[in-house]
Amino acid sequence: MNVKKRSRGRELALQFLYQVDLRGDEVVADLGDFLASEESDNETLRFASSLLRGVLAHLAEVDTMIQDVAQNWKIDRMAAIDRNVLRLATYEMMYVVDVPPKVSINEAIELGKRYSTQNSGGFINGVLDKIRVRYWTQKFDESGGSNQAGVDGTSALGAD
Repeated sequence: MNVKKRSRGRELALQFLYQVDLRGDEVVADLGDFLASEESDNETLRFASSLLRGVLAHLAEVDTMIQDVAQNWKIDRMAAIDRNVLRLATYEMMYVVDVPPKVSINEAIELGKRYSTQNSGGFINGVLDKIRVRYWTQKFDESGGSNQAGVDGTSALGAD
């Protein structure tokens, strides 16, 4: 899948996570309708859907990682866009094995700048880099330095 499709998939995932954050879990049932109304490319839709389902399935673990490294910030006090950008990128770094962490971080910084504030980029970068150092490095060092298996041993996306 090309870079533009992945970037668009992340953007769609962020938009839907933001809706879930503001309106609650009842909007999860609207995922298919939301994606279909926003995008027609099947690869992009599959990528966005996979990211969303993964973030929602691992939300507690993802939030714990973010909270652990976000000094002086409670996750529920963060700006909603920043919080959901962090959730999306943390999930992608830790569970989507075919995306290098630096790509996830850079994409997250751009999403933060685009949808939140220019200052969000620095905040997002700082939090995600700490997650990369504390969690991603430890996880893949323990698995022999390989980033070929996700936390659960599989790619969240399957084959592209």
